[in-house]
Amino acid sequence: MISLFGLARGTLGHRPLNPSVVYFSTDPLINSLTLNSLYSVAFAFKQLGGEKHAANVYGKLSDEEVINIVRSSSELDSADFNSSALPTLHRQVPEHSYNNMPKNLVIILEESLGARFVSHLGGKKITPNIDELMQEGWAFNQLYATGTRSVRGIEAILTGFTPTPARSVVKLDKSQRNFFTIAELLKRKGYVTQFIYGGESHFDNMKSFFLGNGFTDIVDFDDIQDPGFVASWGACDESLFNQAHRELTQLSDSGKPFFSLVFTSSNHDPFDIPDNKVPVIEGEDARDRAIRFADYALGNFIKTAKQSNYWDDTIFLVIADHDARVYGPELVPIKSFHIPGVILGKDIPTRQDNRIVSQIDMAPTLLSLMGIEGKHPMLGFDLNKQNQSERAMMQFDKNFAYMVNNQVAILQPHKTPMYFTYDHRTQTLSSSQSNEVLGKQALGHALFGSKAYDKQWYTLESE
Repeated sequence: MISLFGLARGTLGHRPLNPSVVYFSTDPLINSLTLNSLYSVAFAFKQLGGEKHAANVYGKLSDEEVINIVRSSSELDSADFNSSALPTLHRQVPEHSYNNMPKNLVIILEESLGARFVSHLGGKKITPNIDELMQEGWAFNQLYATGTRSVRGIEAILTGFTPTPARSVVKLDKSQRNFFTIAELLKRKGYVTQFIYGGESHFDNMKSFFLGNGFTDIVDFDDIQDPGFVASWGACDESLFNQAHRELTQLSDSGKPFFSLVFTSSNHDPFDIPDNKVPVIEGEDARDRAIRFADYALGNFIKTAKQSNYWDDTIFLVIADHDARVYGPELVPIKSFHIPGVILGKDIPTRQDNRIVSQIDMAPTLLSLMGIEGKHPMLGFDLNKQNQSERAMMQFDKNFAYMVNNQVAILQPHKTPMYFTYDHRTQTLSSSQSNEVLGKQALGHALFGSKAYDKQWYTLESE
């Protein structure tokens, strides 16, 4: 039995083997030469189990109906969509410009940081640095994650993709190449595109997905200079941010525009953090202490960045991938999808944004702030515009919630939609009357992701 378990995992390490372990090139053909063919077939067969189609869970709509629903909900003009092969592809014109010198971009993805840990959002008083940053920049006070896993957050923030009952596209087979990410768009604009992680970048298939979809540079544990304290998940956040500062300084010195995704890990079970960095509080649980350390490391990095040669030309997004633990008696516990997010930078005015927004809105908003014009298939809103509707969508196991203002439609497997009113003050759901329009919007968005993945709608035009 032990031998079979080892063969199934492919390794005795604490992370199972996947093809991403041996990927090292942006050329998929070169990467394929490093793979064992028998293992690859077995891995691909396993991956098929994750490709659940939403139509088999929630019900069916035609392609035309789904396309019409998501196009209409995007609040773009119908004339903006002019590709039958790529039905959501459209040109985004930025709301900002910088004399033909678009900004750099750094996204800091904070592990497992729900709103309940952030005092600014009504949570615990254990994140003084994030609280301060949310007073300095463009703070999103009603921002909702699309799911409960890191790869779902990566999917939403980097690709703007709507959630599905299947696994995240980061882990699915058909999305390992030619799947839209903002890294691919920015690479085509001449940007250096980089992923910085203190652990092993092959975890959750990130390395494969990134190298196949626009990232040109991977910096992970083996590249961290002086990693210092090494936790179960790799270099601690302080060492990660020290390396990020070195990388960003070098990129700035090169004179090329850049996009860097920095993914933290200190706030992850088993919550290993170095001694003597944050005060010891008697009786405090390990997670809260790890969050205080993650907050400390982030605060120090931002202070350093403000004195750097890259601060003036860079836009920063600090955002959580998901909450630490999603729980509750509701069909979808919406309060556990509430996360912090704030945009920072020299030209970013202080703003408290109380609109209901989603992780899928971040990429279009950032491109607009950076001054980037281009075509993409994303359905998220550019939040620089003031007249956008307020909506969010959340996948909780097999249940899907679609929220517009305070009205919520929840889809369950093989059942009719249920309708609720969400009280944002008390963070509770109460039953409401049937709303067929909202229910159809929910179904259209739930089906779009599966159809777009299966039919390969979610990509850029060939160069």
